[in-house]
Amino acid sequence: MTIKNYTDEKNVYSYDESNIQVLEGLDPVRKRPGMYIGSTDEQGLHHLVVEIVDNSVDEALAGYCTKITVSLNKDGSCAVSDNGRGIPTGIHKKEKISAVEVVLTKLHAGGKFGQGGYKVSGGLHGVGLSVVNALSEWLEVEVHQNGKKYIQKYNRGVPQTSLQVIGDTDDTGTKITFMPDADIFETIEFSYDMLKSRLREVAYLNKGLTIELNDFRPEIERSDTFCYEGGIVDFLNYLNRAKETLFNQPVYMDYEYEEGQVEIALQYNESYNEVIYTYANNINTEEGGTHLVGFRNSLTKIINDCGKKLNILKDDERLAGEDVREGISAIISVKLLEPQFEGQTKTKLGNSEIRGMVERAMQEGFGAFLEENPKEARELVLKCLTAQRAREAARAARELTKRKSVLESSTLPGKLADCSETDPQLCEIYIVEGDSAGGTAKQGRDRRFQAILPLRGKILNVEKARLDKVLENNEIKNMITAFGCGISDDFDASKLRYNRIICMTDADVDGSHIRILLLTFFFRYMRPLIEKGHIYIAQPPLYKVSRGGKDVYCYSDAELEETLSQMGRKNAVIQRYKGLGEMNADQLWHTTMNPETRTMMQVTMEDALEADEMFSILMGEVPELRRQFIEENATLVKELDI
Repeated sequence: MTIKNYTDEKNVYSYDESNIQVLEGLDPVRKRPGMYIGSTDEQGLHHLVVEIVDNSVDEALAGYCTKITVSLNKDGSCAVSDNGRGIPTGIHKKEKISAVEVVLTKLHAGGKFGQGGYKVSGGLHGVGLSVVNALSEWLEVEVHQNGKKYIQKYNRGVPQTSLQVIGDTDDTGTKITFMPDADIFETIEFSYDMLKSRLREVAYLNKGLTIELNDFRPEIERSDTFCYEGGIVDFLNYLNRAKETLFNQPVYMDYEYEEGQVEIALQYNESYNEVIYTYANNINTEEGGTHLVGFRNSLTKIINDCGKKLNILKDDERLAGEDVREGISAIISVKLLEPQFEGQTKTKLGNSEIRGMVERAMQEGFGAFLEENPKEARELVLKCLTAQRAREAARAARELTKRKSVLESSTLPGKLADCSETDPQLCEIYIVEGDSAGGTAKQGRDRRFQAILPLRGKILNVEKARLDKVLENNEIKNMITAFGCGISDDFDASKLRYNRIICMTDADVDGSHIRILLLTFFFRYMRPLIEKGHIYIAQPPLYKVSRGGKDVYCYSDAELEETLSQMGRKNAVIQRYKGLGEMNADQLWHTTMNPETRTMMQVTMEDALEADEMFSILMGEVPELRRQFIEENATLVKELDI
């Protein structure tokens, strides 16, 4: 179902050197880069690319750019080019230098502060290009404009030449090539997958815009092109491709108001999870904001009103927000003239007027859809009623899993071997597969700060169960009680009893299955644990190589081959560990639990969208997608223990 009501008229805005305004000089970005890009780790590195891409997207929003190309070059640099109008090349009247040099050397300089250059912009703060320039070992800007090709080079933000004409061209646009500064960043190696995920997201949000990603680095050449004529409807179908949906097609709304544009696509599926992604001027507002508040409020009101009109809900009955959002997938994309983001990282929208805009769009769009489709409306209200009954049953079960006070600590799980330390920041808990491995772990641990919780068998697959059924599972109840922080809406990070929660399972198929079941549970019901970096995966050794009274532990096949080549293969005894129970307590401590010698992987939320899709594919209700995934990735498995 498509509901659309917007104008195709394009307002033409002039854009030349007079539109470039300088708010203040360039601050020493190199001294405090975290203030401008969030961090100097891998996230901060890729934020540089995003800042440049955002500028090109702003040209697309203005109607002047149809293609953006991002290339990872052989020398480690990155290039971002577009076919927009190009950065103005004329001399800035106030600064007496080219407008190109102004935007590359002056913080808070750009065409996005007044109403002359852009109607809608994601790069609101105007610090993008200047910050990228300041944090690059070198940067080269190339502008095609007015029939000429211009170029200028910089070293660590300092221009090495003036803007120069190097030839003629019939093209228009801007190309920025930069080498991130190794003195600033922890790593200067770009991740193709991280960029692929973000650029695909941008393409979904800008229907018809073509975005090309190339990787020209040695031995890993690859490329992807993204262009979606269906926009966020295609995005939603992609999110739901592993799920059984309620409606034949997503409900789509696209409205333009005086204050801005509201675009929404929503679809219900047979899962029990709520998946809502919100954007403002193409910026992923991960912490939500006023547009999300407006959406949630209007959704609850619309479905309650519908239930009463259909005589399904009595006068005193009312569905709660959690009831109407069970199984929903939605994309909310708003475009504003002057968005107000909270913080430099732009993760929460603060404009008060957007709440009313979204509520109006939902009433005109989704409200009309339910009125025009009574069969689908009835099915949806009944689904929400079922969710309400399950939520009420879950409330009673949830009370049993809440952490008791210190005086009632005896209510902690009987199998939990707790630690003596009381400061959660110093404590860690190992989730161990089975009583045998649990017994070894209890003997080998440091009782001062390490707790052990053995699991009996595999926990419930929460992807296929409602919360009330989840809370009936004994192993899940034991984990919730042990952690102490609650789940879902009751989650309270301040009550977490352990700073590190470590999944320690066998290195076989069953162990991998248990690990993915645990991660699915954490992702769906305790996501802040992953977001805040509390979840880890232990890395027990796969092999022990013994020769001449010397033991060496190997954690991969490659490491085994290297060890054998160094020690010599003659008379070497190789032991393959298929379970933690095969190790004695000392071995388990030395290889897997000792903070001085162990190796662990931290579970992060680098890409929640990809993670959500993967959990749905691997743990969901559509076996065809699971089989397709296995067929496509089977060649990656070199050895399989069954």
